Amino acid sequence: MSQHLGPVLRALTVVVSVPDQRGVPLPARLRYDREDPYAVRLSLGTHESRPVDWVFARDLLAEGLRRPAGVGDVLVFPRHRCLPDTLRIVLRRPGAGAALVELSASETGRFLRDTYALVPPGAEGTYADVEQGLAQLTARRD
Repeated sequence: MSQHLGPVLRALTVVVSVPDQRGVPLPARLRYDREDPYAVRLSLGTHESRPVDWVFARDLLAEGLRRPAGVGDVLVFPRHRCLPDTLRIVLRRPGAGAALVELSASETGRFLRDTYALVPPGAEGTYADVEQGLAQLTARRD
C-alpha cells in the first residue's frame, strides 16, 4: 500500500473542441481519491471560471489508453499514429451536444500509475464505503 494517502492530482493543458469551432486550450486537472476508488474526475477550466467536472470510471480511462472504450456520455480513444501522445475523450450530454477533449497520453499514463500506487487495480472494493454510498442513495430529500 502507498504511503501517500491524499488524492492524486495532475494539472495539464487540454484542447477542447466542439462541432464547427476550432479547438481551444484550457487548463484541466485529473483527480483520483481513494474515497471514490472506482472513479476519476476530469475538471476543465480554472477555479475562477467554475470548472466543468466529469466523473467516470478509472478503468474506462485505462482501457481507453489501449483501445476505444466507453458507451454513452464518455468515450475514450487511444493515441493515433498521427497524434502519438494524444488521448481523446468525447464528452456528451443529451440535448447539449458533445465536446472532444485532447490530452497527453503519457501524462494520463503517469497519472494512472500514481492512482494504482494509491489503490491497486482490483482492490477498489477494499476502499469503497458501500454503506455510506447506500445511505446517500436512499436518503430522503425533502
